[in-house]
Amino acid sequence: MRLFLASCFTLVLAAALGLGATSLALRHGVAFGALKIGAWTAWPKNGSIEIDPYARAVIARNGELPIGIGDGLAFYARHDDAGDPLDGRCSFAISGMTPAARYWTLTLYDLRGRLVVNTINRHGFTSAGIVRNADGSFAINVAPRARPGNWLPTGGIERFVLVWRLYDTPIGIAMQTTREGPMPAIARRGCP
Repeated sequence: MRLFLASCFTLVLAAALGLGATSLALRHGVAFGALKIGAWTAWPKNGSIEIDPYARAVIARNGELPIGIGDGLAFYARHDDAGDPLDGRCSFAISGMTPAARYWTLTLYDLRGRLVVNTINRHGFTSAGIVRNADGSFAINVAPRARPGNWLPTGGIERFVLVWRLYDTPIGIAMQTTREGPMPAIARRGCP
């Protein structure tokens, strides 16, 4: 009887630890093979047959359709370059250059993956619709209140995620190209 109870306790403990670890991995998006450039993180294998099981489970859970490895790559930012979380009540500047890509989009989402509601219904920018400087660089102001130039409203939400999708880009096709791709810097400009 003692052996039976010990075996049952061990099985229950193992199941609880396994299910808890799986739940944690799914909620926090743990995936292997991350490509990190500054505050931006991408998982190039998510759009291929080499996707790891955790990434596959996260995609199945949130219903997101990853970009195919030959089509492009999506970079996610949940923190600024200093490591602070992206807070919709603060102002941020996204500036610099982007890696070589035929086309790109920048979209602002809440933590559940939904577009952020705002008064002007602007949820992102594209490479075709952004105002650039003479040298090709740009600056996007991400803030709750209107700013001059390229302004992306946060709607004042507490936390948000930026997703930069690069289409037809060499980044991520071969892991050796990670150092060749400049990604825009994310800097906090002010907070109430």
